[in-house]
Amino acid sequence: MPQYMDTGAIIRELDRIVDKARDLEVQFSDELADVHTNFKDSARNLLAYLALRQTDIRDIQQQLAQFGFSSLGRAEKSVLSSIESVRIALGGRFGAGDCDLDERRRQFEQSERRSRKHIDDMLGEPTEGRDVRIMVTLPSEAADDASFVHELNVAGMDIARINTAHDDATVWRRMIGNLHESNKVTGRECRITMDLAGPKLRTGDLKPGPGVVRIRPKRDALGRVIAPRRVRFVAEDLAWSAQARGTVPVPRSCIEDAEVGDRIKFKDARGKKRALKVVRKGADELRLECYRTAYVATGTKIKLHPASGNTVTHYRVGRLPPTEEPIILQEGDSLVLNSEQIPGEPAHMGADGSILEPAHVACTQPEVFRFIAPGDPVRLNDGKIDGVVRSIDGEGLQIQITRAKPTGSRLRGDKGINFPGSDIRQQGLTESDKGNLEFIAEHADAVGLSFVRAPEDILDLQRALQKYPERQLGIIVKIETVKAFKDLPRLLLATMRHYPAGVMIARGDLAVECGWERLAEIQEEILWLCEAAQVPVIWATQVLEQETKKGQPSRAEITDAAMSQRADCVMLNKGPHILAAIRMLDDILRRMQSHQHKKTPKLRKLSISEI
Repeated sequence: MPQYMDTGAIIRELDRIVDKARDLEVQFSDELADVHTNFKDSARNLLAYLALRQTDIRDIQQQLAQFGFSSLGRAEKSVLSSIESVRIALGGRFGAGDCDLDERRRQFEQSERRSRKHIDDMLGEPTEGRDVRIMVTLPSEAADDASFVHELNVAGMDIARINTAHDDATVWRRMIGNLHESNKVTGRECRITMDLAGPKLRTGDLKPGPGVVRIRPKRDALGRVIAPRRVRFVAEDLAWSAQARGTVPVPRSCIEDAEVGDRIKFKDARGKKRALKVVRKGADELRLECYRTAYVATGTKIKLHPASGNTVTHYRVGRLPPTEEPIILQEGDSLVLNSEQIPGEPAHMGADGSILEPAHVACTQPEVFRFIAPGDPVRLNDGKIDGVVRSIDGEGLQIQITRAKPTGSRLRGDKGINFPGSDIRQQGLTESDKGNLEFIAEHADAVGLSFVRAPEDILDLQRALQKYPERQLGIIVKIETVKAFKDLPRLLLATMRHYPAGVMIARGDLAVECGWERLAEIQEEILWLCEAAQVPVIWATQVLEQETKKGQPSRAEITDAAMSQRADCVMLNKGPHILAAIRMLDDILRRMQSHQHKKTPKLRKLSISEI
């Protein structure tokens, strides 16, 4: 630890940083010239911050802190003003230099106002008592359940997110209509952002399995039935949801002939004798109770036994949707990633347990295979399965699994594929994205650009939006690849050509690409650079995930939610307990706001300090 302060050496080092900042402005003069007017000063501040971080000043920081000076640890928002304030203080020029300090204070205040304006223009006005906005991904049910959308709005949703990778324009329009109606009732201005799907690599469809539905009653920890399972028989001539659990299509005559108290008997797909009791009858459906697990398949013969003792009537179950049989992969297994869109299926095994044909599944964008080489790592199912490319042939990629659960990991269709060590070059805007832009420009407040890899991807979107000059649509650049992170300064300068604009830290794919152990470090660096650029940041992926999905948060995700207060907006994903998650996040952010503003602690009075 230094015992003295070498003031002259520190001032010379600070002067070198300022000179380097001026040099960067010259070096990036073309990029600065193209930056939107509202971002001009912000872009210069970003370059000054890059100059600061190109130098290791940890020894200087230690000396400054030891003697009670600012250590420049929170200089992001106004870099040159922070440096100049330290220089003035070190030079002891407080008398004649008071006007300089006044100028520094004015610059700090301008920087703060500018940053807040950028946030408000991009994300909307903050909710009273909470500066950090809450973004919520709308599930498909938001299209048909207006009361659910209203509850999300009332609970504290500031921005509704629609992912165009799912559903279609008809569904999106109904979601947006429900939100607009809720805004009228609440008087709030909950905004809408729509994410373009982008060129995400995914597994293709799997070979469909048999049409079968499993009916299982509720059991206690000892396996004893404590409640029957409700089963719904619907008339097969009506439209019904194939995703509805416990729903079985039957001939309409079965619905008409049955009465409350009757029993439906059958042999299930395993040959087990089972019986269901009719407990309710409607015009187009029956509700029944099941006390024993049963597997009902397409074509299963069922017999209606009237409680009155009348004649038994026979029917057959209608067409059930095919089940998807996942591919089970273990460490050491082989997997073929097909270049052709062949339905995937598990490995074919011989009678002696030998593998006759390895498991295989298609890749939705096999054109990227030309950027892959043997030895490249691959991650499947959003990082849950690891492998390495062993060879490439006419079929596709031959992959050996290097990490999976000891009991085997499941791989299904439409799951993410990542090649973190490969320099994949893809078109930023897909044809599907371009087709969706017209709808987005008409209905949304902002558009999210997925899987950005290079500045040109951002410029492509900006050029495409020039077709809709009447809409001041915000742009959210999602950072979810290692390549995007490494080129973040240039991506920010490209982003700042458009106003308003923001950045999303898409921590899911980013963690898969960079490795989970590096995620904390990387998200910090993104926060620093975006604050220097005065570009709003959205903290996304797996925030309060256990609370959202299961209704019970983990201890770690509570801390993560508290840390998210350092961003300008936090995104929650959809789940059955999303309303409780919004309320919990709202409470956490309000509490943290009195303790922390980005990197700066707020030292309010603590009740526990009273002793």
